[in-house]
Amino acid sequence: MASPDLLLGAVWFAVFLLSITVHEAAHALVAWKLGDPTAYEGGQVTLDPLPHIRREPFGMVVVPLVSFALSGWMMGWASAPYDPVWARLHPRRSAWMAAAGPASNLLLAIVAGVGIRVGMAGGWLAPPQAVSFAQLVTATGGAEVVATVLSVMFSLNLLLMAFNLLPLPPLDGSGMLPLILPADMARTVMEALRQPMVSLIGLLIAWQVFGHLFGPIFGLGLRLLYPELRYG
Repeated sequence: MASPDLLLGAVWFAVFLLSITVHEAAHALVAWKLGDPTAYEGGQVTLDPLPHIRREPFGMVVVPLVSFALSGWMMGWASAPYDPVWARLHPRRSAWMAAAGPASNLLLAIVAGVGIRVGMAGGWLAPPQAVSFAQLVTATGGAEVVATVLSVMFSLNLLLMAFNLLPLPPLDGSGMLPLILPADMARTVMEALRQPMVSLIGLLIAWQVFGHLFGPIFGLGLRLLYPELRYG
């Protein structure tokens, strides 16, 4: 692997760890504040990635690095523990816990977008001739690493937010259903969705449909980032 690829891989991995850590810490924090201390007691209410890596070393280290080496982009997963009895007794609180993860990724995407616009206003970043997932902005004054970090941070967190909002188990979108369902119905639906086979089927469906959904979502993100420009 050439040096530029190693540098890009290092940027990807750093942003991936940050994004996943913030996502899981948000789940853990909201659960703790709403009465479930399980993740807090497990050390997941933290922006230190190490407790999250210790819980999911394969999903947070091995799979991301292997997927980048094979395909040029990273995939992986992590999780925060919670008390299923608490979730069953308080379905709406559990739903807010589920919503916290995608919300944190939206926040990181907004931070990256603001960083890009500030860099453009300062004259050290500029829109590229053509955009890609890892190149939403180019450097004009030698800040190539910053441009790559902001690009990957915006794109990856937009992807994580959108993917996790799919209302399919075991994704966060399915966990948010109690926000729109009556409490008794929510408990019944959530019990059914937590079955392992249902979760496996949900992941397979999500994998098939998301490729068709993310293109328009990414395009909308670009239009919000660059309202004065149009990228094909």
